[in-house]
Amino acid sequence: MWDMFRGRTGDEPESIGAVEEAQHLASGSPGLVDAAAGASWYTEPGNPVDSALFALCRLRRAASADRKRTEAGDEAVRAALEQADPEAVVWLASRVVSYMDEQGFPEQVEPWLMRG
Repeated sequence: MWDMFRGRTGDEPESIGAVEEAQHLASGSPGLVDAAAGASWYTEPGNPVDSALFALCRLRRAASADRKRTEAGDEAVRAALEQADPEAVVWLASRVVSYMDEQGFPEQVEPWLMRG
């Protein structure tokens, strides 16, 4: 609830827009993940894999804002992935590893992992 003197009170979402976007993305993301299965990601920008990952990232942000905690975004993404075809989720996971590798993730964490 909004109080004109104190601002937000209680556990209301950050905005109605965040709630609506989170709901929209949660319902549409599993289908995008399914559509990405088997799609190539190296030949065409904006391919089905990119679309699915883009939607899942937006879902994470919207759900985090809606529920006012970062973990809520991760939970929303997991819930969407649970609704998708398991083979499509594996395909998408391989793409995430490619993205992380291409962005230098191994080099970024190597100092912490190679200690001792």
